[in-house]
Amino acid sequence: MSEDKENLPPGEFKAQGMLGEKGVKITERSSIDALSQRGYGTPDKNLLALSFYEALFLVDKQILCVKNKKSVQLDFQSLLQAYEAADKNAWMHYLVYRDLRSRGYVVREGFGTAIDFRIYERGTYGKDAAASLVLSTQEGQPLSMENLSNALSQTQSLKKDLVLAVLNRRGEIVYYSVSPLTFK
Repeated sequence: MSEDKENLPPGEFKAQGMLGEKGVKITERSSIDALSQRGYGTPDKNLLALSFYEALFLVDKQILCVKNKKSVQLDFQSLLQAYEAADKNAWMHYLVYRDLRSRGYVVREGFGTAIDFRIYERGTYGKDAAASLVLSTQEGQPLSMENLSNALSQTQSLKKDLVLAVLNRRGEIVYYSVSPLTFK
C-alpha cells in the first residue's frame, strides 16, 4: 500500500457499499457524511455515489467494503475488473487519482470529454473552486493536438490551470503544466 496523508487511518471506520454500473453506492447515513466531508462521492437523494477510482482507493485504504448484487464481498482486483469493463483507461485513471490523493489534494471528477479531474488545494474543498484541471494520458499513447487544445481552451475559459498527468512506463506519474504558446 502506498503512503497516504489521508486523514482516515485504516480501521477508523468501515463503510459498506454496493457495486453499481458506474461505481459504488453507499446508503448508510454516517458513512455518507464521513466520506462526503472528505471530498468523496456525489450525494444523490439518500445515497452517496462513488466513482470506481474513489471506491478502489477506499478499498485499498481498508475504509470501504464493496459487495455485489449477490452480497459477495469484492476484493480490489474484482472491483478493478468491473471498472475496466466500463473504462478502458481504468488503471491509468486510478493511478492518477491515487497519486493526487496521496499528495493531499481533494480530487473530484472532471467534466466534458477533455478533463479527467478537478483538484482542490488542501483546505479549499467546499470553500473555493478547483484551482486546476487534470488531463491524463499514458506515455506512448497518442494525444491529439485537437484534444489538448480543446482541454486548454476549456480550462482557460474557466480561468484555471491545466495539468497534464502522464503515466510513464514504470507506473510513475509525471505532471506538466500546460499553457498556450504565444509569440511576441
